[in-house]
Amino acid sequence: MTTKTVEKIISPKPAHFVGDGFRVHNFIPGIQGMDMKRMDPFIMLDYNPKFHFNGTEQPRGVGVHPHRGFETVTIAYKGKVQHHDSAGGGGIIGEGDVQWMTAAKGVLHKEYHETEWAKTGGIFQMVQLWVNLPAVYKMSCPKYQAIPNEAMTKVDLGNDGFIEIIAGTYNGQKGPAFTFSPVHVMNAKLNKSGKAEFNFPSDFNTAALVIEGSILVNDNERASVNKLVLFKNEGEAFTIEAQEDSIVLIISGMPLNEPIYAYGPFVMNSREEIMQAFEDYNIGRFGYLAD
Repeated sequence: MTTKTVEKIISPKPAHFVGDGFRVHNFIPGIQGMDMKRMDPFIMLDYNPKFHFNGTEQPRGVGVHPHRGFETVTIAYKGKVQHHDSAGGGGIIGEGDVQWMTAAKGVLHKEYHETEWAKTGGIFQMVQLWVNLPAVYKMSCPKYQAIPNEAMTKVDLGNDGFIEIIAGTYNGQKGPAFTFSPVHVMNAKLNKSGKAEFNFPSDFNTAALVIEGSILVNDNERASVNKLVLFKNEGEAFTIEAQEDSIVLIISGMPLNEPIYAYGPFVMNSREEIMQAFEDYNIGRFGYLAD
């Protein structure tokens, strides 16, 4: 088995607000060389590092907006996120939980700080991924997966820490999320000097985001907190060693190798499909959701 080597270690761009509740660094597709095709099927990665929000009676967040053609995956590390969509999905996720929304043929949704958490405020930290859908599933029915932390598969690494599987597999154990194409999403929660080995096919687009701490990749590449490690599409195995107690989000997925035509909240395979999405949205085919 050959080593999956590091292509580059990427520092975050300046943060910006999405709505008034999410202060994010955009890694995909905002960083040079990290367009939607390079990380296919991961077509967006926004990271909200630790940020203190003051308490408020009116929860901060993002108001009603549409999506079609992909999935949104929200991973909460600190704070609480509330979600509602026009297909009837919704709920509250707290520290360690995940919500996996399949927009597919179209939904309206809104996401914001959970009402009671918003009143007191506190440290907020989250990741949102967009996972592209294969063309054959883009017009399927929307669905929603609430994945509480206790439902995630935990792989014990002894004194090194553990792996928390959201989707895909690690060492033959499978995470709870249903996916439409081969996708691996997991947190490596490693103690200081803890080490974990990962193994993904050479052609899978693979990256690691340092959520907490700092790490050594393949014994020779250092990455500190808030940096993203992009791997080359060669080799299969790599190691991560924690230089201090660390949390690392690992993503790896089989590229769909289909045309990507994106415009705002819609990601389809052609300009014509994007135009149809706008028409369907404008005439109400995405359903109804109150502000």
